[in-house]
Amino acid sequence: MALNKREQAQIERLLVVTLTEACETAKAEIVGFEWLTHEVDYNDFPSSLRVIWVFDTQAQMNLALASGQRERMIELTSAALYEADVQLRPIAAHVQFDSEEQCQRANAGNWQQRLARRHSTRN
Repeated sequence: MALNKREQAQIERLLVVTLTEACETAKAEIVGFEWLTHEVDYNDFPSSLRVIWVFDTQAQMNLALASGQRERMIELTSAALYEADVQLRPIAAHVQFDSEEQCQRANAGNWQQRLARRHSTRN
């Protein structure tokens, strides 16, 4: 069943609130973590949802992932989605990691372009 514009807006608001909470928690806990974002195509919701966790540098991202922080970010994502009443399994398949450094190198710091490219190469 397709979601109408009002339902989409409600879900989007909930996602922003709950993912912002996850982001603030992670910034206090995970060295090098900077921010997160999400993308979704509401014509293919919730399976199109992806949450991108962004670090300052590639080295910080690699260190965090190698030291078990990946599981913590997935846990925070899971809690945020639960609060937003978004049921999605497996959540780890919808979580991605990136860095400001890589965006600067590959896309001259243009996140919109980078996320669009990552999305198109994923499909």
